[in-house]
Amino acid sequence: GVMGSSNYTYAEATWSQTLPDWIGSHIRMLEYFGASPEILVPDNLKSGVSKTCRYEPDTNPSYHDFANHYSIAVIPARSRKPRDKAKVECGVLVVSRWVLACLRNRAFFSLAELNTAISELLARLNQRPFKKLAGCRESLFRTMDYPVMRALPVERHVFSEWKKVRMGLDYHVEIDERYYSAPYALIGKQLDVNFSEYVVEILHHGQRVASHARSHVNGRRYSTQSEHMPKGHREMAEWTPERILNWAASVGEHTRKLIDALIERKPHPQQAFRAAAGIIRLGKHYGND
Repeated sequence: GVMGSSNYTYAEATWSQTLPDWIGSHIRMLEYFGASPEILVPDNLKSGVSKTCRYEPDTNPSYHDFANHYSIAVIPARSRKPRDKAKVECGVLVVSRWVLACLRNRAFFSLAELNTAISELLARLNQRPFKKLAGCRESLFRTMDYPVMRALPVERHVFSEWKKVRMGLDYHVEIDERYYSAPYALIGKQLDVNFSEYVVEILHHGQRVASHARSHVNGRRYSTQSEHMPKGHREMAEWTPERILNWAASVGEHTRKLIDALIERKPHPQQAFRAAAGIIRLGKHYGND
């Protein structure tokens, strides 16, 4: 990343150009600058631009959220028009010569180790005196760019992704083999899901209809809110093994033991609830344990 007036430069290494790395690099760049510019001019990679267009390109929704958080306008460079981002094209050449070339014979054993070495050389680059101007990139940045940049928000942007889904008959949507409920009236409807490391939000026509804590437990897991269920399912969900056993104990100790054994034999406790209810009613009908 290169600032427009001062050529103040930021560089780092990432494993890929996927969305998490792409947006994470932007966040770290702004924190390195200590402020945000009014406009960003990125390349046309898919992590930044969903649909290229000469006049109105579509930015990736996650990238759009990042830009909104920092109040930045994103104006992607036109395809095959390197002069639209001439500053950074030149910056790539400068970083190749003054950073990468210095590291070409060194071996690194982690990304953090590599980025530490890059940051040391980057500081030297930004403090290197100009040949034809007074000062350096850093001093010019402090006097020209920084005073007109915006202050960073108090909270750091939290990366999130978007996914279009169609809700299934079980009124749940799937994200990474975890399932999150939404109101059953939306069965069959197309929904938008915005999910971060911590939260899953489900939206219909731009309105949030459900919010869940993101699950990171291995294997298939369901996050179900009772208000999203049809009435019949909601009544069934209110029954638990403990509640069934307490009900059985009100008839007698032997009835409770029988129901306990019945529940233990089933792979899922809910599979025994109907039979348990029948046995308990019989016990109450005959009035003895």
